[in-house]
Amino acid sequence: MPFEVLTLGRVGVDVYPLQTGVGLAEVTSFGKYLGGSPTNVAVAAARYGRSAAVITKTGRDPFGDFVRTALNGYGVDSRYVGTSDIAPTPVTFCEIFPPDDFPLYFYRLPKAPDLDIQAAELDLDAVRDARIFWFTGTGLSEEPSRSATLAALAHRAKAGATVFDLDWRPMFWSDPAEARSYYAEALRHTTVAVGNLDECEVATGEREPYAAAKALLAAGVELAVVKQGPKGVLAMDRDGTTAEIPPVPVDVVNGLGAGDAFGGALCHGLLSGWDSARTVSFANAAGAIVAGRLSCSDAMPTKAEVDAKLQEASLASAEAATEASAEASTERKA
Repeated sequence: MPFEVLTLGRVGVDVYPLQTGVGLAEVTSFGKYLGGSPTNVAVAAARYGRSAAVITKTGRDPFGDFVRTALNGYGVDSRYVGTSDIAPTPVTFCEIFPPDDFPLYFYRLPKAPDLDIQAAELDLDAVRDARIFWFTGTGLSEEPSRSATLAALAHRAKAGATVFDLDWRPMFWSDPAEARSYYAEALRHTTVAVGNLDECEVATGEREPYAAAKALLAAGVELAVVKQGPKGVLAMDRDGTTAEIPPVPVDVVNGLGAGDAFGGALCHGLLSGWDSARTVSFANAAGAIVAGRLSCSDAMPTKAEVDAKLQEASLASAEAATEASAEASTERKA
């Protein structure tokens, strides 16, 4: 059976401090977690009962063994996790300064194994047949991963849903100025594009949310999802239908996994046949849940948890509206 969600790209081990508000130089204890954005998206999708797999590579080391064991434990198929001898499995450290400062330190030199994915190694039938194929901008940053990603997209030819996580990491590019042309080529094969304002600007040259969404649609996608931080998320369909989804209130613990949770939940909504507004609302709530937790992969919520978060947000919104109406009425009487 074809996979419902097949992702391609980055994998590694996230090493997170168990103390918040403390720099790495002072941290005394850490937790070890499965990491890498497309890998976490597959984990998040599996949490909703979706069949998921990831195409990636690790080093030939104990952390590579950890990656496979963790994936299998989360219900993600690891058959396409290869091994490269060019470098050890990547490790990523972070610092946690809530609510909005989470510096990342990537140890991916001289070259990460997940950038050593080669076109000839791909199971192109699995790529074509997957209901959702998810790839990232990082996969375009270096060869042979760049050629492998573009070969997968060309073979898939927009079968099913092809989701481009714009995922802009300038430190992974030897020449960041090259990114725009490769992003443009990938967008021609994409049905859904997801990115924040910085990422949309790299992909299209546009930073204003509506202009960025329209530019993504003009580049060939059918659904543009533009994350606006504290202003929420804008979704725009090819027919011009738009939905602006407000942020879900959350006490942020670690914001780094929120985007991956959003991605896995977006996949679930697309597979469920929901409209864009419902899909993005669900994804927004999933992201908020993970932002309130420490880790990424371990923190991915279930559908019941997301539904409860949406209900909580709806009640809070209704209460706020009632209070605002009462205050306005009092002012009129005065």
